[in-house]
Amino acid sequence: MLPVIGITCSRISLPGGGERFGQNAAYVRAVVDAGGAPVLLALDISEKALRAIYDTLDGLLLSGGVDVAPHRYGEMPHPRLGDVDAGRDEVELTVTHWAVADDLPVLAICRGIQLLNVALGGTLYQDIASQVPGALAHPYQEGNSRGHIAHTVDVVPGSHLYRILQPENGVLPVNSMHHQAVKDVAPGCVITARAPDGIIEGLEEPTRRFVVGVQWHPEEMVANDARMRPLFAHFVAAARWK
Repeated sequence: MLPVIGITCSRISLPGGGERFGQNAAYVRAVVDAGGAPVLLALDISEKALRAIYDTLDGLLLSGGVDVAPHRYGEMPHPRLGDVDAGRDEVELTVTHWAVADDLPVLAICRGIQLLNVALGGTLYQDIASQVPGALAHPYQEGNSRGHIAHTVDVVPGSHLYRILQPENGVLPVNSMHHQAVKDVAPGCVITARAPDGIIEGLEEPTRRFVVGVQWHPEEMVANDARMRPLFAHFVAAARWK
């Protein structure tokens, strides 16, 4: 049996007022290539229906997307806050609480690391450029490929992330497509990577089997950068032992 990996969805507006729930194919391909069976988690469903789906999962992938609503971590909206999705926040916070409590493997990517941090009691920078003096340009830059190397991160030796990725001299080149970031780290979580400007790029919950978050998009790099493949391989392997 292949481990079933739930991947959180984005809400996509359609011409004429319709909506679509979906996610970038790169997430699905990365999970499939690592030996998992991906399932997209719909939005706007009852908690009972969500729980029925959750109970079939062996692992949870928290994907990228819009900003997390600041009231979820006790702040008022910043003028440069982007789009938020209350329905998506509710689904993801709910399944993240369940997964961490049940020790279900969690891989959190971009928005995912931010959502994970908020779910466990942390806060966010609502806009890096206006809240972190001297910060690098972290948002996606027009014209670049989605796998474009934007900067490096320093990975903390001894962390789960370090053991998985084995970065040369502790330094790893990564892509970057975000304007928010972890600010106050949630209780129980530890920092596992930082960008040269100090922005947190990796978190994990060390008392759980596999709760790992990264701020970059490894799913967009795996096709051309073998260094990112072990992240998905270890995640799916952990999910085999639900």
